[in-house]
Amino acid sequence: MRTAAGWRRLATLVAMAGAFGDGQPRPASAEDPAGPAAAPPVSVMSFNIRYGTAADGVNAWPGRRERVIACIRRIDPDLLGTQEMLAFQRDELAAGLPGHAAVAVGRDDGLDAGEMAGIFYREDRFRRIAAGHFWLSPTPEIIGSRGWDAALPRIATWVRLEDRRQPDAPDLLFLNTHLDHRGGEARLESARLIRRWLTAEAADCRVIFCGDFNADEGSEPYAALFAAGAAAAGLRPLVDTLRAVRPERAAAEGTFTGFEAGRVGGPRIDWIGCSPDWSVRAAAIDRSSSDGRTPSDHAAVTAVLTGADVAAGPRGTP
Repeated sequence: MRTAAGWRRLATLVAMAGAFGDGQPRPASAEDPAGPAAAPPVSVMSFNIRYGTAADGVNAWPGRRERVIACIRRIDPDLLGTQEMLAFQRDELAAGLPGHAAVAVGRDDGLDAGEMAGIFYREDRFRRIAAGHFWLSPTPEIIGSRGWDAALPRIATWVRLEDRRQPDAPDLLFLNTHLDHRGGEARLESARLIRRWLTAEAADCRVIFCGDFNADEGSEPYAALFAAGAAAAGLRPLVDTLRAVRPERAAAEGTFTGFEAGRVGGPRIDWIGCSPDWSVRAAAIDRSSSDGRTPSDHAAVTAVLTGADVAAGPRGTP
């Protein structure tokens, strides 16, 4: 269960989106996000943790594992999506994040081989209804399939959850992914596939998704996920959480750091998105470091969301 300190951290995330890079506070509702009058907020974190067998010298996994776990614990997310995670990293994170359940398989064999787009969720907050995976290819049901011009197999992992604190609300569908780093066609078609999948498979759910998309805002994959006019095309409308609270682009929004603590420029390739039935209370890019060293070669991104009132209907109904 989230402690009083945890709720204070969540309230701070809502009140201050200072990790955008400009350090400026963002206004928050006067209503206590943990108060009984409000729908309980959901904190989300997306984090490319860098694969644990990389020959990164002083930044190799054994020397930064505890910094990664400490970063996650400090954010204290209800929902966490990780990218580039290997099986042993999954197990080490699970040991370091008690109270969180993991959903993760390797992209190569659907078991433990290859990188994972893993999900961790807080068990005292959510009850798992269903979970699964699909591959980013023209044959998404085929394990290990590689699509279009992708250099590697790519995967999306999802979990359907009931919110124990809002049991009458619609189910929550959380999806995490990692698009290809080389294939431009693969990134675009993967984004289209994900949006079609969310439209078809999560029509009765509140949706949150995240990942390392290897594409900047303004790119074709970004437009495929977030472009307006979705309803006219029969697609699920989706919202970029950072842009919901910060409409104007800024120079210091880069999320790939290459382990450089002061690096804030470059493309914003890590995103958290949601369906419009969420209210985005805060969104940020986490710039934490210790002694000049970052937990990973990507900055984590975070969001705090509040669901709509549940008076519209019972869980599972649109």
